[in-house]
Amino acid sequence: MGLTNLNSTHLSSAKITAAQDAIAALESAIAEITINLSPEDRKRYGSINEQNKLFVNKVYDYNQSQANLSSPEVDWEEFNKDHSSRNKMETMISRLESVITRLNNAKTLHDYDNYQSALVDYSYSTYKAGTASPGFEDKYKDLKQFFVKNSTSTAPPEEKK
Repeated sequence: MGLTNLNSTHLSSAKITAAQDAIAALESAIAEITINLSPEDRKRYGSINEQNKLFVNKVYDYNQSQANLSSPEVDWEEFNKDHSSRNKMETMISRLESVITRLNNAKTLHDYDNYQSALVDYSYSTYKAGTASPGFEDKYKDLKQFFVKNSTSTAPPEEKK
């Protein structure tokens, strides 16, 4: 028999509510700065790559240490606000991506556990349908549709003995 219950840790209702409330609070806190870019806008404005980040940071450093060398055509107050905001957002994004990765990992294990248990139940239903136990033949027929035999079969894997 395969491994089961790879993740048997579950959040309480109170913790789920607290997490959902925290997400709602985050959404509310950043609502004024969130902008929905169209695919065309995203392509036009692009993403700053690492080399360009280094360039921007070097210009920022020069402005901070030797402002007399900075272009008077640049609104340096706005530049500094943009620089500070993007740094704070990058930190938040990194933290959120870490949370998302951990949630996806936990969800993957729960998905695996559910699927393995469903396969066990399907096998049991197959057995019971063969013994003419009431209700199992209909259940077996209903579940059998998920294991159509063809070249891209999703039939349950055979147990290794």
